Amino acid sequence: MTLIDVLTVIVLILVSALIVSLVIYLGKITRSIQKLQKDISDLTDRVEPLVSSLTDLTSKLSDISDQAESQLATTEKIIFSVRDRVNTVLGLEEKIRAGIEGPVMGFINQLKAISNGVNTFLHYLKK
Repeated sequence: MTLIDVLTVIVLILVSALIVSLVIYLGKITRSIQKLQKDISDLTDRVEPLVSSLTDLTSKLSDISDQAESQLATTEKIIFSVRDRVNTVLGLEEKIRAGIEGPVMGFINQLKAISNGVNTFLHYLKK
């Protein structure tokens, strides 16, 4: 055997070892990819109900928000109505007070004057 034959045999043995190791590593890579695919499938199975739940939650929150806006609008209308009625009552009170205050104050002043006159008269009679 010549040196080239020996080197050829060594190269063939090395190539065979390389092919065997490549097959082993390809098997490991294939198993890792299959495990990764299974993990992704499990994750997808877990995420789908979560997405569905979030969609339902978003829908419910939107409905609640719409109802709250409606309630706030109704409350605002009620508050404005009550405020208008209170302003009307206060205005009426002011009108009544202004209408009564003048004559009543005049009557009270006349009563005071009469009382002073009677007191003066009684005081003069006592002397």
